[in-house]
Amino acid sequence: MGTEKDRKDTQQAILYELRRLIKKSGKDYTNEELCNLIDTIAEAKDQET
Repeated sequence: MGTEKDRKDTQQAILYELRRLIKKSGKDYTNEELCNLIDTIAEAKDQET
């Protein structure tokens, strides 16, 4: 089982990955679109495990 530091590091990595995906797309997202994108990514991540 990971430590609290490991959990925080993982959270930071996920946030950075999301930021890069959004920035790389070159699109301006609405709040609803961002929520849908995050939901889609979270569901895909769930499928990986």
